[in-house]
Order: sequence, then C-alpha cells, then structure tokens
Amino acid sequence: MMSKQTFLHIIQWSIAIAACIFLVWEIATYDDYPALRASIQAMGWTEWIAIGACIVLMPVNMALEAWRWKTLAFAVDPFNMSWKEAQRQVYYSKLAGIITPWRLGEYPARALLMNDEMSAASPLNERSQGELNDALWAKVLSMGAVGSATMTAAIVIAGVVALVFNPSIMAKLGDSYLHALAAVALVLTVGFALAPKALKKYAEVNGALVITSIGQSLIRLLCWCIQLGLVLYALGAISNQPSVVSLLFIYYLLVTITPNVPIAEVGIRGAWAILIFGNMNAALAGVLLWAINTLLPCLIGLFLQKKSE
Repeated sequence: MMSKQTFLHIIQWSIAIAACIFLVWEIATYDDYPALRASIQAMGWTEWIAIGACIVLMPVNMALEAWRWKTLAFAVDPFNMSWKEAQRQVYYSKLAGIITPWRLGEYPARALLMNDEMSAASPLNERSQGELNDALWAKVLSMGAVGSATMTAAIVIAGVVALVFNPSIMAKLGDSYLHALAAVALVLTVGFALAPKALKKYAEVNGALVITSIGQSLIRLLCWCIQLGLVLYALGAISNQPSVVSLLFIYYLLVTITPNVPIAEVGIRGAWAILIFGNMNAALAGVLLWAINTLLPCLIGLFLQKKSE
C-alpha cells in the first residue's frame, strides 16, 4: 500500500509537471510577439540597463516573500526555518500558484515541502508522523490565509491612497468597482478582527503579527512597483511626471481586486495597464514583468523542488 509520504511526493512532482506544461502552453500561444519584439529592438542602452535592474530585483522580490513566510511560519510553530529553506518553499510554491485559480495552491505547496523538512528533523513512527502532518497542514493553511490577507491589505491601503490623488481614474472605474473595493476592505477588517480567536488552535495571531506582515507586504509591493516602473521606462510607456508613482500602486490594486485565473492573468494585467498608462506598450510591459516575476521563479523552482542534501 502506498505510504502517505510517497503520495505527497507524487503530488509534488505532479505540480511541477503540470506547471511545465502550462508554461510551455502560455509561451507558445502568446499572440503579440511582433509588437514585443519591435519594442525591444527600439531600446537603447539605458533601457537595457533598466530591464537588467528589473531582473536583478526578481530574487529580491522572492527574498522579501521568504522573509514574510519566515515570520508567518514562526507563528505556526517555533520552528527555526532557515533562509535557504524559506526561499526553496517560496520558489516551488510559484509552480502551484500558476496552475490554481487565484494562486490558491501556493501555501499548500509550501506545506508539502515543510512536511518534508519537519519529518526529517523529527522522525516519528508512522501514526505519530501522520498526526504531526495533519496538524502541520492545518497550521500552514491557516497562516497562509493570514499571509494572503496581509498582502491584499497592503495593496488595498497603498492603492486607495493613490486613488485619492487620481480622481480621473476613480471616475473611470465607476461606482461598481469602488463598491467591490469597499467590500474587500470590509472582509479584510472583519477577518483580521476574528483571526486571533478563530486560529488560536493553530497559531498565535495577534495585532503585532498582522501589522508586521502588512509592513513586510508594503515593502514587497514597493519592490513590484520599482520593477514595473523600470519595465515601463524601458518600453517607453511612461512619461516623467510625479503622478506615475501613484499609478503604479493603482495598477497593482486593480490587478489584485480583479478576479482571475492563471490562464487569463496575462491578458488581465495587459488590459489594466492600457487603462492606467494609456498605451499599448504598457500592456507589453505588464507581460514582460509577468515573465520576469512568474516564469523565471517557476523555472528556478523546478530545480529547487528537491531539498539539497
């Protein structure tokens, strides 16, 4: 009979294979390569430096997420996760994220690898190990919900502040979107209020942890905005005006609040980029940044799936 550990390893490899298939399909079916190629051919050396800086910031972006994850994982259990292990889990979870709606597979994927880590650290008999695994899954998924909520809260906070300084975009969005935004803010507020009591069985969630995670999320969001600004500059999609900074935060607000699945994510990002920045090159910038921050980590995640001895 197949052991539970073997079954979990099969799931790990299935995620990796499914992600590879999706990545190949996404690259093969992208239908605007001529426009992207023309924009790249028109770039000068300063624009190429901007693209290089954006690529260099990709591992910084992932390190910031590993930092968030280490903070949340410690709240799950006083388990001293190393930086190396935190980054391995974050990179691998990208594979699960792109093949699940709303990236819901990211935290379960991290639980898969954390299960391996803790099993190796404290080998037990099969029954005890099974009980430990079940408890671990509940804890990790609970803190995953907290992590997703704090990231969303950071994006909403920054985006709403930016919207206040851009009434023209607020008018374009209309009342229905603003109502949806208010609903999301209400759900987040209620969720944070209920989390300490609802999750006390699994982890110590308190105001300090939530504020810390939101602060970490804001730093990661700033990294995203810097990357987006660099790509927009490289493709000639923005002008040098102060309002551009706030537009970057609004872009991520719109992308986050819009319901999507990975198969449509590139198109959604491109559509919002055109609305916010007003030109087709902005859509290409959204696609290029998606490749840098999603495709590259996924490719790295394929090699980091198995823990190095």
